[in-house]
Amino acid sequence: MSAVTHRPRRPFVARTLVYVSLVIASLVVLTPLAVVFLTSLKTSREVADGGGALSLPGDWLNLHNYATAFADGHLLTAFGNTAFILAFSITGTVLIGSMTAYAVDRFDFRGKKPVMGLFLVATLVPGVTTQVATFQVVNSFGLFDTRWAPILLYMGTDILSIYIFLQFIRGIPRSLDEAARMDGANALTIYWKIIFPLLKPAVATVVIVKGITVYNDFYIPFLYMPSEELGTMSTALFRFKGPFGAHWENISAGTVLVILPTLAVFLFLQRYIYNGFARGATK
Repeated sequence: MSAVTHRPRRPFVARTLVYVSLVIASLVVLTPLAVVFLTSLKTSREVADGGGALSLPGDWLNLHNYATAFADGHLLTAFGNTAFILAFSITGTVLIGSMTAYAVDRFDFRGKKPVMGLFLVATLVPGVTTQVATFQVVNSFGLFDTRWAPILLYMGTDILSIYIFLQFIRGIPRSLDEAARMDGANALTIYWKIIFPLLKPAVATVVIVKGITVYNDFYIPFLYMPSEELGTMSTALFRFKGPFGAHWENISAGTVLVILPTLAVFLFLQRYIYNGFARGATK
């Protein structure tokens, strides 16, 4: 008689704890969003009555708060400034990050390991400690209170982007480089016509991660672009809070309008983020 093997089952208690922890984590994330959304649909009277943060609005089609936030918060101008900064910042990050990863992986040079070590050390230095020197450099170039100041700072590629590109490049056979060199291609031609087209999954991952980071950043735009007409989505929402500090329904509507673009992009492209990290980690 052949012994019947049974696949070991996860204990019921452990499985229950997993689901309970997931439910709790979901509530922690979704409850504030639900409060903001419900508040954005309420009237000022409903908010003043204090019926509870999760109380339902009387009119689910009340879009007056959204119209006020969009017009008085100058969100259209802010979205244009944010889109301009995003386009140049992400393009620079992709080019600089992929070129750096290509040089580190494909070329042997003295000080190769210290270079990567310096990238890691740079990530450990708090950005606030270098802001005085950074501000002086930006101001000396005449870029203060222009949209090019945050673009220049964002284009300083972070180690995460380099790491993602590096893992993908290591999975590209060196034989492709050697074959191209035999045909007379130089290093730049190999990078642009062979390496870069094969980095599409990594590019998608970096674009999404970097784009969401830049879109949500408040500190750099607020510090380097104090003019109201140069406001981004985050700084425009902060300035909108000033005259409407007691009107939480309007502030909540503005918050929802700021959240919607990143939420939509993330939900639509989340599989590229997960696949990019997973494929990069296994290469």
